[in-house]
Amino acid sequence: MLEKDKLLQKDFATLSRRDFFSRFSDGLHGAALAWLLGSDLFSTNPLQAAPEEERRVYDLKPQPPQFRPKATSVIHLFMNGGPSQVDLFDPKPTLNKFAGSAPSRDIVNEIEFANEVGSLLPSNFKYSKHGKSGIEVSELMPHLVNCVDDIALIRSMYGEHFNHEPALYLMHSGRTLPGRPSLGSWVVYGLGSENQNLPAYIILDDPKGLPINSIQNWQSGWLPPVYQGTRFRSEGLPLLNLKPREELPTPLVEAQRALLRRMDESHRQKHPGQPDLDARIANYELAARMQITATDALDLSQESEQTKEMYGLNQEITASYGRRCLMARRLVERGVRFVQIYIEGQIWDAHSDLENSLRYSCGKTDKPAAALLRDLKQRGLLDSTLVIWGGEFGRMPLSQVRDNTGSAGRDHNPSGFSIWMAGGGVKGGMALGATDDLGHKAVENRVSVHDFHATILHLLGMNYRDLVYQRHGLNERLTDQFPARVVSEILA
Repeated sequence: MLEKDKLLQKDFATLSRRDFFSRFSDGLHGAALAWLLGSDLFSTNPLQAAPEEERRVYDLKPQPPQFRPKATSVIHLFMNGGPSQVDLFDPKPTLNKFAGSAPSRDIVNEIEFANEVGSLLPSNFKYSKHGKSGIEVSELMPHLVNCVDDIALIRSMYGEHFNHEPALYLMHSGRTLPGRPSLGSWVVYGLGSENQNLPAYIILDDPKGLPINSIQNWQSGWLPPVYQGTRFRSEGLPLLNLKPREELPTPLVEAQRALLRRMDESHRQKHPGQPDLDARIANYELAARMQITATDALDLSQESEQTKEMYGLNQEITASYGRRCLMARRLVERGVRFVQIYIEGQIWDAHSDLENSLRYSCGKTDKPAAALLRDLKQRGLLDSTLVIWGGEFGRMPLSQVRDNTGSAGRDHNPSGFSIWMAGGGVKGGMALGATDDLGHKAVENRVSVHDFHATILHLLGMNYRDLVYQRHGLNERLTDQFPARVVSEILA
């Protein structure tokens, strides 16, 4: 026997159980490392099929729904901060009876700022019934009340967290954690877009500033980056650097673009399975096509003065939000799949000075939101456009007092709050569910955020269980692994 073999046999003879498993583990780690490095070195995606199989192309071309949809596009009016359900959509006469009483322990235990707890606080705003449906809505919504027969009001929403950041992650991505794909990204991943000259997922945020969680609200997470939301400015040019610095003859521009396409395709073939590269190339190509289309889509000078007045463009308080609502209508009219409109910061976060805060928030958004519904309806677009209004949670039915300065407000309440949906296969003129007598917890026909997401996908022709993305061997979903149901009660 060779000396080398004798030494090797001796090593095995003296190998302890601990040594064996230590080396065994090294072998597994080495194999895993080799697989990962091999995937990088050979430019294949380890999450996709074997290299010899055709890899999936991730783009925004229209994809067939899983079944016949009721809606083909979505406009999400996101009310960042937490609108107060007991002051807007959920009248609670019992609060008048117990006004000034101390809240129960189960309510106090859910308060974020426990040292600022006040007494039970009824709404100072009058409710009245409207429309053929007789839905009760607060006086703070004087324009929406004329559209109640077109909306499905859900009074029994509930979430999981009382802080803004986790609650926003939950509402936008299905989990209270950052890093997951947003609702809009899932929608365009599943359906693509009918208009290849505009982004499929467009964000119209407020010129005064980004919302809480910033651009994470519309990120694509671990979905390919081509599905991420694209911010459009509502003032000035919709996108910076969209126009070339100097105008060139059309034949020369077309020749340049043709050359770039060939170079891009050659580079892509050398580096397959790279979604970031694919998205960057796709974005450059889209930017070229958008130079005319985007400017035209958001050119509000083409609208009549009557339409501008309906959206409130001639009033300072409504002009900014009204402009974005009108832009949203023009975008879905042109085949954009998903549009989200955000407000400045979180104006609904009324921890103090409740009355003035609510009057400002409603004054800014009520008229434009109602105008959007009427405009879509008169143009025959409401049947195919799903409009959603709501925030990340609601407010508590008791007062919150901060250092005894200013008037009282309300603290966060994820246990029961209200949203509404309209168009796109939703049954109008109905109110679903209920909170308890104080407006604290959803108790009847409760609707979770996962149910809400499942219902949106259903209206768009997708089964929330079947819309999946393979990641690390798992079938990832918008609703994750949580139980969910389609809220069939609101379906037309």
